[in-house]
Amino acid sequence: RSVTRSYYRNSAGGMLLFDLTNRASFQSVRQWHREVTDTVQPSRIVFLLVGRKSDLAGQRRVARREAEKLAASLGGQYVETSAKDSSNVVQAFQMLSLGIYQALRSGRLVPSEAWDGVKS
Repeated sequence: RSVTRSYYRNSAGGMLLFDLTNRASFQSVRQWHREVTDTVQPSRIVFLLVGRKSDLAGQRRVARREAEKLAASLGGQYVETSAKDSSNVVQAFQMLSLGIYQALRSGRLVPSEAWDGVKS
Protein backbone atom coordinates (compact mmCIF):
# COMPACT_ATOMS: atom_id res chain seq x y z
CA ARG A 1 0.00 0.00 0.00
CA SER A 2 2.80 2.44 0.74
CA VAL A 3 4.11 2.00 -2.81
CA THR A 4 0.71 2.49 -4.41
CA ARG A 5 0.24 5.84 -2.66
CA SER A 6 3.09 7.31 -4.70
CA TYR A 7 1.09 6.57 -7.87
CA TYR A 8 -1.88 8.62 -6.65
CA ARG A 9 0.03 11.87 -6.35
CA ASN A 10 -0.32 14.16 -9.36
CA SER A 11 -3.09 12.03 -10.83
CA ALA A 12 -5.92 13.71 -12.70
CA GLY A 13 -8.08 10.60 -12.85
CA GLY A 14 -8.36 7.02 -11.82
CA MET A 15 -10.40 3.88 -12.30
CA LEU A 16 -11.79 2.09 -9.29
CA LEU A 17 -12.14 -1.50 -10.47
CA PHE A 18 -14.02 -4.35 -8.89
CA ASP A 19 -14.90 -7.88 -9.95
CA LEU A 20 -18.61 -8.31 -10.68
CA THR A 21 -18.33 -11.93 -9.51
CA ASN A 22 -16.68 -11.02 -6.19
CA ARG A 23 -18.82 -9.15 -3.66
CA ALA A 24 -15.85 -8.43 -1.37
CA SER A 25 -14.04 -6.53 -4.12
CA PHE A 26 -17.09 -4.30 -4.57
CA GLN A 27 -17.32 -3.68 -0.84
CA SER A 28 -13.71 -2.47 -0.74
CA VAL A 29 -14.27 0.26 -3.37
CA ARG A 30 -15.21 2.93 -0.81
CA GLN A 31 -12.02 2.20 1.15
CA TRP A 32 -9.86 2.58 -1.97
CA HIS A 33 -11.69 5.77 -2.91
CA ARG A 34 -11.13 7.22 0.55
CA GLU A 35 -7.45 6.24 0.53
CA VAL A 36 -6.85 7.94 -2.81
CA THR A 37 -8.78 11.10 -1.98
CA ASP A 38 -7.02 11.39 1.39
CA THR A 39 -3.62 10.97 -0.27
CA VAL A 40 -4.13 13.63 -2.94
CA GLN A 41 -5.73 16.29 -0.72
CA PRO A 42 -6.20 19.17 -1.42
CA SER A 43 -6.16 18.14 -5.10
CA ARG A 44 -9.06 16.34 -6.68
CA ILE A 45 -9.27 13.31 -8.97
CA VAL A 46 -11.92 12.28 -11.49
CA PHE A 47 -13.03 8.72 -10.80
CA LEU A 48 -14.62 6.08 -12.99
CA LEU A 49 -16.09 3.00 -11.31
CA VAL A 50 -15.48 -0.10 -13.44
CA GLY A 51 -17.20 -3.44 -12.94
CA ARG A 52 -15.08 -6.04 -14.67
CA LYS A 53 -15.80 -9.58 -15.87
CA SER A 54 -19.17 -8.62 -17.33
CA ASP A 55 -18.92 -11.70 -19.56
CA LEU A 56 -19.58 -13.91 -16.48
CA ALA A 57 -23.25 -12.93 -16.12
CA GLY A 58 -24.20 -16.23 -14.46
CA GLN A 59 -21.68 -15.66 -11.66
CA ARG A 60 -22.59 -12.03 -11.03
CA ARG A 61 -22.71 -10.94 -7.36
CA VAL A 62 -23.18 -7.17 -7.81
CA ALA A 63 -26.22 -5.68 -9.53
CA ARG A 64 -25.72 -2.93 -12.10
CA ARG A 65 -28.13 -0.64 -10.26
CA GLU A 66 -26.19 -1.03 -7.01
CA ALA A 67 -22.89 -0.21 -8.75
CA GLU A 68 -24.43 2.81 -10.49
CA LYS A 69 -25.67 4.06 -7.11
CA LEU A 70 -22.18 3.70 -5.60
CA ALA A 71 -20.60 5.53 -8.56
CA ALA A 72 -23.06 8.39 -8.17
CA SER A 73 -22.36 8.63 -4.44
CA LEU A 74 -18.63 8.89 -5.23
CA GLY A 75 -19.31 11.58 -7.83
CA GLY A 76 -18.33 9.45 -10.81
CA GLN A 77 -19.68 7.39 -13.66
CA TYR A 78 -19.99 3.62 -14.00
CA VAL A 79 -19.22 1.17 -16.79
CA GLU A 80 -19.04 -2.62 -17.02
CA THR A 81 -16.21 -4.22 -18.98
CA SER A 82 -14.87 -7.56 -20.07
CA ALA A 83 -11.26 -8.09 -21.07
CA LYS A 84 -12.23 -11.54 -22.35
CA ASP A 85 -14.63 -10.26 -25.02
CA SER A 86 -13.22 -6.69 -25.16
CA SER A 87 -16.55 -5.09 -24.32
CA ASN A 88 -16.38 -1.48 -23.14
CA VAL A 89 -12.62 -1.54 -22.41
CA VAL A 90 -11.86 1.29 -24.83
CA GLN A 91 -15.05 3.06 -23.75
CA ALA A 92 -13.87 3.03 -20.11
CA PHE A 93 -10.66 4.87 -21.01
CA GLN A 94 -12.59 7.29 -23.20
CA MET A 95 -15.07 8.00 -20.40
CA LEU A 96 -12.28 8.71 -17.92
CA SER A 97 -10.39 10.91 -20.39
CA LEU A 98 -13.52 12.88 -21.21
CA GLY A 99 -14.31 13.25 -17.51
CA ILE A 100 -10.84 14.68 -16.87
CA TYR A 101 -11.17 17.04 -19.83
CA GLN A 102 -14.57 18.26 -18.66
CA ALA A 103 -13.27 18.76 -15.10
CA LEU A 104 -10.40 20.87 -16.44
CA ARG A 105 -12.71 22.93 -18.65
CA SER A 106 -15.20 23.54 -15.83
CA GLY A 107 -12.54 24.39 -13.25
CA ARG A 108 -13.18 21.39 -10.98
CA LEU A 109 -9.56 20.37 -11.71
CA VAL A 110 -7.13 23.25 -11.74
CA PRO A 111 -3.52 22.76 -12.87
CA SER A 112 -1.00 24.62 -10.74
CA GLU A 113 2.76 25.16 -10.76
CA ALA A 114 3.30 22.56 -8.04
CA TRP A 115 1.14 19.88 -9.71
CA ASP A 116 2.82 17.45 -12.08
CA GLY A 117 -0.50 16.08 -13.33
CA VAL A 118 -2.04 17.60 -16.45
CA LYS A 119 -0.06 20.55 -17.78
CA SER A 120 -1.67 23.28 -19.81
